[in-house]
Amino acid sequence: MPEKTKPDVGHRIRAIREQRSLSLRALAENCGLSTNAISLIERGETSPTVSSLHQLAMALEVPITDFFEESQKHMTVFVKPDHRLQSQANGIQLESLATGLSHQQLEPFLMEVEPGAGTVDEPVSHSGEEFVYCVAGEVEYCVGEQIYALSAGCSLLFKAPQPHCFRNANDSPALLMMVFMADEGTLQLAQQHQLKAFPENRIG
Repeated sequence: MPEKTKPDVGHRIRAIREQRSLSLRALAENCGLSTNAISLIERGETSPTVSSLHQLAMALEVPITDFFEESQKHMTVFVKPDHRLQSQANGIQLESLATGLSHQQLEPFLMEVEPGAGTVDEPVSHSGEEFVYCVAGEVEYCVGEQIYALSAGCSLLFKAPQPHCFRNANDSPALLMMVFMADEGTLQLAQQHQLKAFPENRIG
């Protein structure tokens, strides 16, 4: 089976920042991360967390999938299982199921959450809507003040401006399918949850 291409998230973040003529200091002031933290991410010396990707995407005014793709857009996107790009940090592995559609609004991901991992220390909120489907395992998903226990087959749909976070408090990994959708008329903000251009796996 072909090896997956390692996503160069840091390179894409730097390219987008430079396209906008932003210095490291300016981006740091806009997103709330330190200049050193952003520099380490851009150089590939550290992997950005889910929350960091969210903050960077908001500050750069791009959907999170822009960190995982080239600028070329298509009318149809086909992705084989062994060609999905992924990123991993702090016990959370994120795989993009499809990106590169012209004017894309839906941004689907698979996310594997290791035991004890989650984002409870960094709840986020963003424009649009979020859908979560638990494929396997169990995870606690907090939306606003409410905690939802998701097990295999359970799903959750909510307005994403509400602060939300998740954690796996069990002894086995949990697998989630997540879909983000921006509000109509806004930039796509799939800003949460962590990929460079897919190999030649697109049609259209």
